Amino acid sequence: MKIIGKLLLSIALLAGGLVGLQSSRVEAASPVRILLDGYPLDFAGEPMIVNGTTLVPFRSISEALGINVTWNQASKTITAIKGTGAEAIHVQLTLNNKTAKVNSTSVPLAVAPRSVGGNTLIPLSFFSQQFGAQVGWDQSSRTVSIASPQKRMYTLGFYAISSFSDVGMIPSLDAVAFGWSRINEKGEFTQTGDVFRLPQPAGNVTADSLVNEAASARTLPYLMVFASDGKGELTRILEDPALQQQAITDMVNAATAKSFQGIMLDFEGLGLTTEKTATRQAFNNFVKELSKQTRAAGLKLSLALHPLNSSYQGYDYKTLGALTDEIVIMAYDYLQGNNSGRPQPADKVDEAIRLALKETSASKLLLGLNMDSEDQNTVKTLIGLAKRYDLKGIALWRLGIIKSEEWNGLKETVEFKK
Repeated sequence: MKIIGKLLLSIALLAGGLVGLQSSRVEAASPVRILLDGYPLDFAGEPMIVNGTTLVPFRSISEALGINVTWNQASKTITAIKGTGAEAIHVQLTLNNKTAKVNSTSVPLAVAPRSVGGNTLIPLSFFSQQFGAQVGWDQSSRTVSIASPQKRMYTLGFYAISSFSDVGMIPSLDAVAFGWSRINEKGEFTQTGDVFRLPQPAGNVTADSLVNEAASARTLPYLMVFASDGKGELTRILEDPALQQQAITDMVNAATAKSFQGIMLDFEGLGLTTEKTATRQAFNNFVKELSKQTRAAGLKLSLALHPLNSSYQGYDYKTLGALTDEIVIMAYDYLQGNNSGRPQPADKVDEAIRLALKETSASKLLLGLNMDSEDQNTVKTLIGLAKRYDLKGIALWRLGIIKSEEWNGLKETVEFKK
């Protein structure tokens, strides 16, 4: 019944077109814009409207939605498959044929797929509805808006001293980075201080219980180690082999002693005032040695890094990606002054992802989301970019500041671990 209902809905949409456009010819007007999750989608060819139905380049939209597509030149057929097994959706369309097949059921089309300038155009409303995307049309701006369907994504949450209000979400996350340690101004690893420190017990809740409960829920617990170069502490440790070795030994020992399953480095501020080539090499050497020792101890290694389009140029994504299990792109703080409550420019986040992908595999990249900046709508756009580029997942900075409506927005977009 669900499949039949879905097909009837698609047919109804096709019969009426997008918001009742009645033209019986190809409209010659301003170009149609396509927004996927609120951000422009690049196309290999121009969309067009035929008999009130919007046609879009097939491969562009399918790849952006993460749908597997194949083209059969001999039969002029396009096959799109989403999912596997009994839940898979199979759609087959043929050029110049007004009948599509959806899971072997024939479905009439208002307009047949066509080839224009080497690009195959298909009815947007039909295609999107079959794969769970929501489609809207704005006649005045000639803009098609597509909201991508919910997708299972790897999610990591950052946990600070004041994050306990969101402790109930930990079992839904794939990993959590507990920010309880740092490199101090002397270049030493420490778990005491004003902000980055081991929490004091609160009744039955202890640092050990939080880590153990996360692991029991199959949520990988990272020991996060923070450092900044505000007073030259990172430069100091990177220039001193003895300090490096001691810090690495102390980090690994602290992680294993508290049953963490990995170490997350959040080393910020590198390459702003120092020579970037030398800084990158020094940080590469530090991470290389840490990688050896974490692997020997059976620990994963992750890095939270400034984006490549930031002012901090001390990070070699290519080398670091090869040495670690995952990289969080901290694609935020682009605006001057306090960024709190100010959504980040999506074009800068898009650029940060593109630059990272030139250096590192998408399978290792997490898009960092500063939830102090974003709201329930803007976060969907940024997650949409992570989906569009098929990144490993997202990282939420941080638990404890995420509002209930923002959690709702996240859940509408991402399928969390169960």
